[in-house]
Amino acid sequence: MRLNKQYKHLFITLSLLFIITIPVKTSAAPLTDEELKILNDSLSIIEIDREVSRIENRQKETQQSVSQLSEQLGYKNEQIKTSRDAAGKRLAAYYMGERETLLGALLSANSLHDFFTILDYYQIIAERDHYVLDTYQNEYASLKQTKDKLEKMTSDLETIKDNLLKQRERVAALQQSVDGSLSSSVDPEKLQAMIEEMTLYWENVGLYEVRRYFRALAAAMSDFPDFMQEHESSLTSDKNGYTIVVQESDLNDFLHSKNELLTNMSFQFDEGIITAQGSREGINLKVEGHYTVENEPQNCIVFHVDRLLFNGLDLPDTTRKELETDFDLGFYPKKIVPFVEATEATIHKGTLIIKLKIAL
Repeated sequence: MRLNKQYKHLFITLSLLFIITIPVKTSAAPLTDEELKILNDSLSIIEIDREVSRIENRQKETQQSVSQLSEQLGYKNEQIKTSRDAAGKRLAAYYMGERETLLGALLSANSLHDFFTILDYYQIIAERDHYVLDTYQNEYASLKQTKDKLEKMTSDLETIKDNLLKQRERVAALQQSVDGSLSSSVDPEKLQAMIEEMTLYWENVGLYEVRRYFRALAAAMSDFPDFMQEHESSLTSDKNGYTIVVQESDLNDFLHSKNELLTNMSFQFDEGIITAQGSREGINLKVEGHYTVENEPQNCIVFHVDRLLFNGLDLPDTTRKELETDFDLGFYPKKIVPFVEATEATIHKGTLIIKLKIAL
């Protein structure tokens, strides 16, 4: 019998819960500092390894693009050589007097019929001249654009290679640390079993669930204009523009109403930081972050993940950045009031305050 994706995932989850005893999740005895560090390093190895694979794929794609652009550049060089030669002949004709001779013939026509005949001929030549010169100009612009794009992609490729090297070095250092801890441990078999169990659980359940939470949060935050309609008093005007005051309790109620998955998460505003924390079916998730106002590519209030804990284990920066990229947890003031832009977003105990200015 074939299982669809949803039931297959449920089957894997239930199977793992029955056959795996995850120390981070189910052990009655608390983890020692050594065990926690080893599990944390092991989880970082898994995630940074995944980032290495992503970078390697991007490197291959960029290398292919660079090769294609190099071929295009060679082809455009041939095109522009032909256009340049033709344009040169046209310009030489002007400077050597051929066009003046034709213009003289036009002015010395003996009859109106001859005048219009020569005029038509002159206009055909002039249009052809413009076409040749415009073609050269357009192909030159295209050549320059291709060169600039190639230079940028070549630079990006070098950056990708440097990043790949750094991530591989991080993995190697973490692996060395884990190997050293295992070799010096009084019970290396137990630690190795914990690592394997945690790895299996994370790869089959944990990563899926973390992304599932972020997907639900992103979908809810995309409906932030609905929140403002429900809490019109949150928006007030002053001499400098407008101010939005979001109360912690109001945002919690709004997010809980948007998705059942979020009902077990609580959001807390403290000085300069937002914390979202919740538990469900043995999974504990904690997200800490802050907001900044960004103007490119458009004015928006962007959420940055500063810390992400899964069952007490810190996920590395590579995972945080990936989630930031894949799931937009920010919001866009112009969707609330079309003629305003955000200038400031500050978090205080229990409140998020957003300053807006009029931008016509």
